[in-house]
Amino acid sequence: MGGDLEALFKVSASVSALMAYARFVATKTPPGPLRLFALLPSIAPLFFLPLSFSSIHLRAISGFFLAWLAVFKLILLSFDAGPLSPSLLFRIFLTIAALPVKIRPISASVKPPHFLPTAIKALLLSVLISFYSYRDRFPHHLLLAIYCIHIYLELELVLAAAAAFATGGLMGFDLEPQSKAPYLSTSLQDFWGRRWNLMVTGILRPSVYEPLRARWGKAAAVLATFLVSGLMHELMFYYITSAPPTGEVSCFFVLHGACTAVEVWVKRAAKVAGGEAIKVSPAVSTVLTLGFLAGTGFWLFFPPLVRNGSDGIVLDECAAAMRVLKVSSRIILDLILN
Repeated sequence: MGGDLEALFKVSASVSALMAYARFVATKTPPGPLRLFALLPSIAPLFFLPLSFSSIHLRAISGFFLAWLAVFKLILLSFDAGPLSPSLLFRIFLTIAALPVKIRPISASVKPPHFLPTAIKALLLSVLISFYSYRDRFPHHLLLAIYCIHIYLELELVLAAAAAFATGGLMGFDLEPQSKAPYLSTSLQDFWGRRWNLMVTGILRPSVYEPLRARWGKAAAVLATFLVSGLMHELMFYYITSAPPTGEVSCFFVLHGACTAVEVWVKRAAKVAGGEAIKVSPAVSTVLTLGFLAGTGFWLFFPPLVRNGSDGIVLDECAAAMRVLKVSSRIILDLILN
């Protein structure tokens, strides 16, 4: 724990220095390949900083924040494609670069955030973690299904925590939502494009999808975007497992890219023909979509995570965190009552 706290301090200081350099370079060089080349000293270290941590959780979270999102944001900065801009104040530039947030000006129509859903998700995750002490008795596919729920809850809580932390550096701005009830998705296009992990969608759309769509068309752009997502997930899995990539998670995303492209084509063809694709009720569509996600996840997404026991280490870290929170809560209650 002490080593990771020290690493967290060093990584935070390093990221601040790298982003200060990136902002300075962006003010001095015009958008284009020259700026991209000048930003490489800021981009390259971001791939190695997550390896500073011994905790799988910290490696995975920092890998997602830095080696994926921050790298893509700096690449977009190279061509003035947002969300970063050298005209931003440094505290705002640093917050947007280092955290999975996307800002928008505050308006009267924006509702204040509700913290009750986050509290409920935290409670559900704590209950889920308590069940893992019996995981040896669970059927394999039931355990993987529980992992799906765990990933959703933990990612939601991590993004919510990042958003809460980011509000301190984004005075005068509001944060865009990071997901929209993905468990209600009625199609793959709905899940990947409109509901799940919108921060990644917002980064891949301008950096991969839109440029390729303009040149090669929608289907090729969809496939390429899912391929890039798969390759980045291979990197994230490396931070988690410390094992060489197997290609399985890339196949998972390429498969979903192909299915999404077919789905979009069928909908467009039906619309052009003046009819509709096969009509299915929203409830049935949701069950089929989530079933396909889970089934392909059991086949291709989870094996690299469970093959070398990394999932067990993650669960042990979760249990240790729960014990720390439990002891801390008792100490705080004792101080309050006494």
